[in-house]
Amino acid sequence: MAAEFTHLDENGNARMVDVSHKPRVRRTATAQGKIYLSPLTIEKIQTNTIAKGNVLATARIAGIMAAKRCSDLIPLTHLIEIEHVEVDFSIEADSILITAHSVCTDKTGIEMESLTAVSIAALTIYDMCKAVDKAMHIENIRLLEKTKEQIA
Repeated sequence: MAAEFTHLDENGNARMVDVSHKPRVRRTATAQGKIYLSPLTIEKIQTNTIAKGNVLATARIAGIMAAKRCSDLIPLTHLIEIEHVEVDFSIEADSILITAHSVCTDKTGIEMESLTAVSIAALTIYDMCKAVDKAMHIENIRLLEKTKEQIA
């Protein structure tokens, strides 16, 4: 069983994966998630009348900051050189779709950074709106795509 998981050694102990032998390649990852809110809360977000301030601007910054701190938050992830993180929102009637796209040129992937950006952006929206919406919930945080390409 331990051989199936790269973060476990032959004895089943947690370990950081050795990527020292791997070449640096361009990597991208796109993740998505959704937070469900009441129509009244959506309206308050759109009209910028949530007491804590501009919800989406704050959530965007929080998501970007979280991606940059991923290795501090998730044990055994590598500190990678992030070149770009973009966090976007699509407002729907009963929800906000959060999409994060991240880019790096490094020895290991960037999917955890995109997933972390979506997660923290959703939690920031939740925190900023919790006083007006007790029924909010976050769902379907997932990786949509990851790519890697050799660099010249």
